[in-house]
Amino acid sequence: MDLTIVIPFLNEQDSLEELVERIYQNVLPLNMSFEILFVDDGSTDDSLNRLMKKKKEHPEIKIIRLRKNFGKSIALSEGFKRAQGRVVITMDADLQDDPAEIPNLLKKLDEGYDLVSGWKKKRHDPITKTVPSKLFNFTTRFLTGIKIHDFNCGLKAYRNEVIKAIPVYGELHRYLPVLAHWQGFNVGEIAVQHHPRQFGKTKFGAKRFFSGFFDLLSVLFITRYRQKPMHLFGMFGLINIFLGFVILLYLTILWFQGVGIGRRPLLFLGILLMIVGVQSFSLGLIGDMMISTRDTSPKFAVKEVIE
Repeated sequence: MDLTIVIPFLNEQDSLEELVERIYQNVLPLNMSFEILFVDDGSTDDSLNRLMKKKKEHPEIKIIRLRKNFGKSIALSEGFKRAQGRVVITMDADLQDDPAEIPNLLKKLDEGYDLVSGWKKKRHDPITKTVPSKLFNFTTRFLTGIKIHDFNCGLKAYRNEVIKAIPVYGELHRYLPVLAHWQGFNVGEIAVQHHPRQFGKTKFGAKRFFSGFFDLLSVLFITRYRQKPMHLFGMFGLINIFLGFVILLYLTILWFQGVGIGRRPLLFLGILLMIVGVQSFSLGLIGDMMISTRDTSPKFAVKEVIE
């Protein structure tokens, strides 16, 4: 199988049929064997029935139904598990992602990239989505060091080995380029067409923005400190211990000079810093001990084996 297109959707009954036709218009000329995996993330409208009609016309369509709305990351994860193509394309089902970009994504992959992310350079979304998205993308670029303009774009191309090597849960679908980069894959980006939403309503909300921020912290921990928690907790602990020691040393000198220190708030701050520092340092030691005493089997991506 040359190509798999994974499309998670939730209540997109009005756009699915047109989306299928656009995909076929742009993929058939490529002369590639392909499949289209639609992942129904708990839709309650007529989406399934409309897809079933299209499936009778197009045998390449496969439908995965989740028992309820689990979120985009879980939907993508289920699609990734069943993807058979050497290359996997992901896109949203609301017609804002243009299937005409599929050949461009494939060409970019051929330049030597393992993951190519779309960049909605000219967005057609309300300001309530564009402003939080710009803030999110800036923060993610700053904290991860990955120079991608648009982590949120659903239009991406992956080599199959990429999707098999990275975990997808929570809101981690936003950070797949970060996780892939950490695994040593070559990540690229191209500008893609973005269309205004024609049907339905956006699934974006304040809750997703905050959950995405918490998942960013998870990604930073996973990519930098999963195998070495002592480097994070130990450093934090040492800083607190040092500050507490300096404060208590200063107060001890004052005490020897006859200055009363028993009621000074600085004394309690020094003691607190020492306690927090020791606890954090101990947490790092425990984390390292847990890693050393169990088989973590980290999924590091092996490029090739030559025998």
